[in-house]
Amino acid sequence: MTVPLLKVDNLRIALAGDGATYNAVENVSFEIGRGEAFGLVGESGCGKSITALAVMGLLRRPLSLGGGRIALDGEEIQDASPAEMRRLRGKRIAMIFQEPMTALNPLSPVGKQIAEMFVLHEGMGWNEAMDRAEEALRQVRVPSPERRIKDYPHQLSGGMRQRVMIAIALACGPDLLVADEPTTALDVTVQAEIIDLMAELCAAKGTAILMISHDLGLVANMCKRVAVMYAGRIVESQAAEAIFATPSHPYTRGLVDSLPRLGERSKRGRQRLREISGVVPSIAAYPAGCRFNPRCPSVTDVCREMVPEATPLPAEGLVRCHHHG
Repeated sequence: MTVPLLKVDNLRIALAGDGATYNAVENVSFEIGRGEAFGLVGESGCGKSITALAVMGLLRRPLSLGGGRIALDGEEIQDASPAEMRRLRGKRIAMIFQEPMTALNPLSPVGKQIAEMFVLHEGMGWNEAMDRAEEALRQVRVPSPERRIKDYPHQLSGGMRQRVMIAIALACGPDLLVADEPTTALDVTVQAEIIDLMAELCAAKGTAILMISHDLGLVANMCKRVAVMYAGRIVESQAAEAIFATPSHPYTRGLVDSLPRLGERSKRGRQRLREISGVVPSIAAYPAGCRFNPRCPSVTDVCREMVPEATPLPAEGLVRCHHHG
């Protein structure tokens, strides 16, 4: 039996506040194989980013790991010490954050920030590491890398800063890349360039990807399998093609229906964009039963009273809905 590169099993993330503890993320399970691109989608506030932070061992108070297992290549890491996680981060697992301007050190040239990866994880001297940093910038298609390595983050455009983040993340050839909204605040042309670049470099290095986004279309273009998250729970997981063709959960159908479609026009000649009514509930106010029930067009009494169990779907998929059939 093949051991998955990453296995998250029954993950629970606790949030302490107001004298109480809430489950921000609950019963989240998924697997990612070597070299696989796996998508985790949902609206803002659904728990995607804190799930990524848990995988990276970067949860900080008031968040904490409340239960479950996280295994990297068969080795459980949820209880690893800070020192052990520092050795893993950058070398075995790496992360691209959604806002490079805050993730990069504003007081250090970008070349030095890339070179630090080679110094810390490969034991190189600074001169050799700076040469490798220049080559890393060239690989992510930053023009004039010999000059750009001396630039500070504020001297680069948003797209260039994100390329620097990719260079840092992939510098040491990690097994897993966690990409948290890597194209946020970039225009659509640059978004496409960044996604294509990530896919190309990861394929060349054999790096698996955990792609986190609220953009279902973007994830479907890059990932073979997609999990849909709502209010701290995974409500559906299927092959990307099936998510679009036959979404099983009402929330997934709402996400798919909200995507703009070429050629679709209203009577006034403008495209009619659909939306899911309501908003994602706050962590302290998750409803009983199915957490999507206040927004669901097919809600019944059982949805308000009972948490839906995971029901298998074809091709190793699953859905959590009382009325998915």
